[in-house]
Amino acid sequence: MLRMTRAQWQALVDHARREAPNECCGYMRLLDGRVDEVFPAENIRRSPYGYELGFEALMAANDLEDAGYGVAIYHSHPRSPAQPSQTDINLANYPDWLQVIVSLADPDRPQVRAFWIVDGQVREEPIEVEDG
Repeated sequence: MLRMTRAQWQALVDHARREAPNECCGYMRLLDGRVDEVFPAENIRRSPYGYELGFEALMAANDLEDAGYGVAIYHSHPRSPAQPSQTDINLANYPDWLQVIVSLADPDRPQVRAFWIVDGQVREEPIEVEDG
């Protein structure tokens, strides 16, 4: 289970809203299954149909993993559900990194869901949002 605070959840949604209609992206430092910090990044594709972390953000996420932290990559789906697209599955090159998707398909009810994507197989990881 991935645990995050309400403020962290809101930070993901706010980032997605700021970047819409393009997808947003970023990464998170995880400690013992909990989001420790959220790092918004630039979607260098600047596209409503896909995202790409820049070199510096990707290296920073790698550095977190090298330091022993868990890593989650997040991106938004401005108009589609919070589930991995075929493109997301095809581009999931880091099987040890959790993939988090923020959907704004229903602007009044944004969704945040997490997935493990390994060798083309998708498994949802539950998210618990905590106050505090």
